[in-house]
Amino acid sequence: MLGGATLSASRAAETLTEAKRGETPLLVSTWAFGKAANEAGLKVLLQGGSGLDAVEQGIWVVESSGDGSVGLSGRPNAAGVVQLDACIMSGPGHRAGSVAGLEGIRHPISAARRVMEKTRHVMLVGEGARMFALEQGLESVEVKSRELYQAWQEQHGPQKPTPPADKGGKSHDTIALLVLGSDGNIAGGCSTSGLGGKLPGRVGDSPIIGSGLYVDNDIGAAGATGLGENIMRYCGSFLIVEYMRQGLAPTEACQAAIQRIVKQEGKGSNLSVNFVALDKLGRFGAAGTDAGFVFSVASPSASRTLPNPGSGKL
Repeated sequence: MLGGATLSASRAAETLTEAKRGETPLLVSTWAFGKAANEAGLKVLLQGGSGLDAVEQGIWVVESSGDGSVGLSGRPNAAGVVQLDACIMSGPGHRAGSVAGLEGIRHPISAARRVMEKTRHVMLVGEGARMFALEQGLESVEVKSRELYQAWQEQHGPQKPTPPADKGGKSHDTIALLVLGSDGNIAGGCSTSGLGGKLPGRVGDSPIIGSGLYVDNDIGAAGATGLGENIMRYCGSFLIVEYMRQGLAPTEACQAAIQRIVKQEGKGSNLSVNFVALDKLGRFGAAGTDAGFVFSVASPSASRTLPNPGSGKL
């Protein structure tokens, strides 16, 4: 039972059967920078690549973009070192891989995929994750923590970790990318440098399966962006997929998850919780508490960035 969103199993099945199927392949991602990621992933799919290939190569685009919040260009921690988090999940087989606190690896999403495919583990962290990525031959750079810290201090001055401000259209944090293939299989990935000025070793929701990302090949997938502490305490992405299992459409499921968080945290809180989702039928949606939150959607017929549908009636 998930509060007011509860539906019987038979009613949920009936709802999915009655719903209009969307166009596939379908890619849904967070923020305007997700549009380029979607388009890169769509190209992979149309050339015969897998959903995982589309997720990985789509996220590469943002990790390499110099965005300032994803990949090695991301915001450093309080010690001046960029620590990266990423995860990937495959619907078939319910497989997942994740890395956290990863330093000096250009594409953490690829490290996460290697964890899933090359080990019996789900998550590697810190120096162990870096050693594994290097063993796998992933592209790396030297970690120059002193120089990074000095440059960061000169630009920003001493800072304490603070919740991100309302993001608007030009400042983002996490890329979460969801893919529904024409074969009906679902995959997803998530990558970020996390909260700027965080304590060294801090890990947010992005690499946590069920928080920053969750995929269920029978139902759909969801991904998150915002303040990780407010997402991971509620297993936000898992919660959305479970709402879809009960029959809610993707936007309604995102809104229901936010409403549940707000009920506990209070309406006046600076929550910064934002979600994207898609279901097995090719329907997609999103919702967020940040007024400037936008999301991107691509299919063979169109690629576009859409406004925040809002949090629903709180």
